Amino acid sequence: MSTIEKLTAKEEEIMSVLWQLGHAFVKDIVAELDKELHYNTVSTIVRNLEDKGFVAHKTFGKTHQYYAIVDREVYSGEVLKQNSQRFFDGSYKNMVSYFAKENKISQTDLEDILELIKHQK
Repeated sequence: MSTIEKLTAKEEEIMSVLWQLGHAFVKDIVAELDKELHYNTVSTIVRNLEDKGFVAHKTFGKTHQYYAIVDREVYSGEVLKQNSQRFFDGSYKNMVSYFAKENKISQTDLEDILELIKHQK
């Protein structure tokens, strides 16, 4: 699989809405955003996401209904992998250790993760 491009924060926010809704017109995306972004701004970002290969559309008259063509889990996994390589020498162990050290993840959370992994095997 080729490397997936890391999106900007605004692009990720819009992708999150599309992943949640499945299919949406620009007006639907604008309505779901926490921050008020102008309709034209959202429309431009969605078209950029389409150019990047993250989004496709169905045409309904003069308007487009957009949908994600990159799965949330695929994107998240690739970004996690890239960040692990960039900041933790490619070691997920170092990454988890960092979060544990910074008290972002508790011992109970770590045990829960290990239990989840055990049940997935």
